[in-house]
Amino acid sequence: MTPPVDDFPCNLFVELVTEYLDGALSAEDTRRLEEHLEICGGCETVLEQFRAVIYIAGALHEADVDALTTAQREPVMAAFRDWASARG
Repeated sequence: MTPPVDDFPCNLFVELVTEYLDGALSAEDTRRLEEHLEICGGCETVLEQFRAVIYIAGALHEADVDALTTAQREPVMAAFRDWASARG
């Protein structure tokens, strides 16, 4: 049996994963992304990590964030700033 041709590189998956989770991808891109997930365990892991972060973040309340010390909050904020600047 010939392995499937994967024309959906992992770096494209990472760029589109949030749109995928939001249901904002075209039907064609969704199909290609899901076919990629069937053969790429690494991207499947990334998808599950995104889902876990969304679930955990959804359970947070403003008081939870306010209770963090500066030392606890700053690495998270720095990571968010880096992520936001990379997205343009």
